[in-house]
Amino acid sequence: MTLARPQGSSAAHDDDSRMGVIRAEEAERLAEQNDRALLTVASHSSDVRDCAELLAMLGLDVGRRQRAV
Repeated sequence: MTLARPQGSSAAHDDDSRMGVIRAEEAERLAEQNDRALLTVASHSSDVRDCAELLAMLGLDVGRRQRAV
């Protein structure tokens, strides 16, 4: 016996799938932007302490993402 699907449920699932892809792409874009910001701050810092303070002030988290090698 097969269960009847409510009409439109397939379209709703497709919309959810597309939104999932969009969210994943946005998360990747934001992670790359964060990586560039981290590198910029690090390259303009005078020492490790200065870098840590600047990152904290900007709300940037060094450990948030691991880069794929």
